[in-house]
Amino acid sequence: MLVKFRVRGNLRFLSHAEMVKVLERACVRGGIQVQYSQGFNPHPRLSLPLPRSVGVESDDELLCVRIDKSIGAQEHRSIGDLCSSIKTKLSEQLPEGLELVSADVGRGVPQPRLATYLLEVRSEYVNERLKARTGALLACESLEVQRQTDHKRAKLKNVDVRGFLKSIELDDNNIEVKCKVSSAGTIRVDEILRLLELDVAKLAGPIRRTNVEWEEG
Repeated sequence: MLVKFRVRGNLRFLSHAEMVKVLERACVRGGIQVQYSQGFNPHPRLSLPLPRSVGVESDDELLCVRIDKSIGAQEHRSIGDLCSSIKTKLSEQLPEGLELVSADVGRGVPQPRLATYLLEVRSEYVNERLKARTGALLACESLEVQRQTDHKRAKLKNVDVRGFLKSIELDDNNIEVKCKVSSAGTIRVDEILRLLELDVAKLAGPIRRTNVEWEEG
């Protein structure tokens, strides 16, 4: 089952693991029959294929959850009825800040290919320097950033993120950044800010992931 939802408000500060836990509990409270893994310590078979950075809102989050089809078949006449029932039950259990958009049958876990982010910049920081910076980044053949790979040991490595940047467009106060996603990874939101020479204090609102393009798994 593929469940699309939005993240707004203070819930954008939840980590990836915390968001998974919130959704697990919503499924339990809603009586949704989720499959569990086998073994000594079984856990519900659900996942978020594209982790969202802490502090980022999203219009296009995807939850992949495996439903016990045998139980679903006993309670519902059709797949459409099952999807509608899950959407209703899950919506009733989600906290404020999480809005369910759709629930549908899927084939495997989709893979993200492109993510679009919107940054609303405060008017006083929209200047010629920023305009020149957005154009200069795409003109570069390589863009190296320092990325922390081990939070406990504070290890850093240089990563060329130019290949992950598809486009950067500045329209009035809004910067739209389209980022490629692959098995090699993607560019991080904090890295986008550093490359644009911005920080959250220069933004008029939360960064928002507006769209994700998925490839069927």
